[in-house]
Amino acid sequence: MGGLLAAGCGGGGQGADDSTGKAGKSVAGDYPVSVTDCMGARTTFSAAPKKIVTSNASSLELLLRLGAGDKVIGTGFPPGKGTLPGALDAQAQKVKVLGQSVIPKEKLLGSGADLYIDTFASMGGMGGGGMGDAPTAEEFKAVGIQHIYLKSTACAAQSKSPVTDLSAVEADITSLGAVTGTSAKAKELVAGMRKKVDAVHKAIGGTAESKRPTYFFFDYDAGTKQPSVLCNRQVGNAVITLAGARNAFADCDSDHKQVGWEDVIAKNPDWIQLGVRDRGSEAANKKAFDAAQKWLESNPATKGMKAVEKGHFLRIGSERTTIAGVENAETVEEIAKALYPGKVGQP
Repeated sequence: MGGLLAAGCGGGGQGADDSTGKAGKSVAGDYPVSVTDCMGARTTFSAAPKKIVTSNASSLELLLRLGAGDKVIGTGFPPGKGTLPGALDAQAQKVKVLGQSVIPKEKLLGSGADLYIDTFASMGGMGGGGMGDAPTAEEFKAVGIQHIYLKSTACAAQSKSPVTDLSAVEADITSLGAVTGTSAKAKELVAGMRKKVDAVHKAIGGTAESKRPTYFFFDYDAGTKQPSVLCNRQVGNAVITLAGARNAFADCDSDHKQVGWEDVIAKNPDWIQLGVRDRGSEAANKKAFDAAQKWLESNPATKGMKAVEKGHFLRIGSERTTIAGVENAETVEEIAKALYPGKVGQP
């Protein structure tokens, strides 16, 4: 009965997960700990996991920031060299790469892990139905691997209301802290995120909705033939909203949706974020950002959009905007500084 429910599938309000507070009170060694998946099924831990595999760089980074990086024995979608700050990068580069993208099923099941942290789950094209031959619950159980999710990303499409704050991301961090016995560090990370977001709100929170610039997240890597737009169930919608902007596709009740360029042009956004996935080096990232911007500037259909004509582009990576992490708060700050020059980050 001493179990602890830690985590939540984030909706929009501050109370997206009313169990987060319980998780926040846990300390190292406070077990058993229970977490839930997107459907509410519980996974219980009687002790901290010793061998963890992460599905991608985002869940790996969270564990590194929590101080549980020494427990990670493998990852998929590894972070490129130099993409994580300072000491985190050196630690990340030592983690065994089990897959440059989604970890192959046999490799995951044979990894020797006792915990798999899954960022994707129901995300189209990157897990769930898009993962192909994914291990079943029975197969995970047979090899002794417990399977949990970064719910703010994995459960996004199932959210019942728009995501307008980072409470679900905070719940993920709190949850991982409880599971790995690093709750004190989790609490510190969440407090740091809130401090950044609160400072932005203090600076620009009084801006009337009608005065807030419209903002389009251009997912360049999802393809240019038919744009995939960021909808209101995605954590990126919260990042954009908290930064004082209006997501151009906030009226879309999903996490992502494919539309036509005529739909984007009709929105005629004030700002465009060049959403490029990390290429593994600063030079490679610059090349990708340049290509995304050039495409918009040279395409006859898009070059007349307000943001394109004014050069209102933000070069901010996709992952830190659309996947749960401490950097979501830093992205809020970065976007706000660009949209409200002189107002944000001032003493």
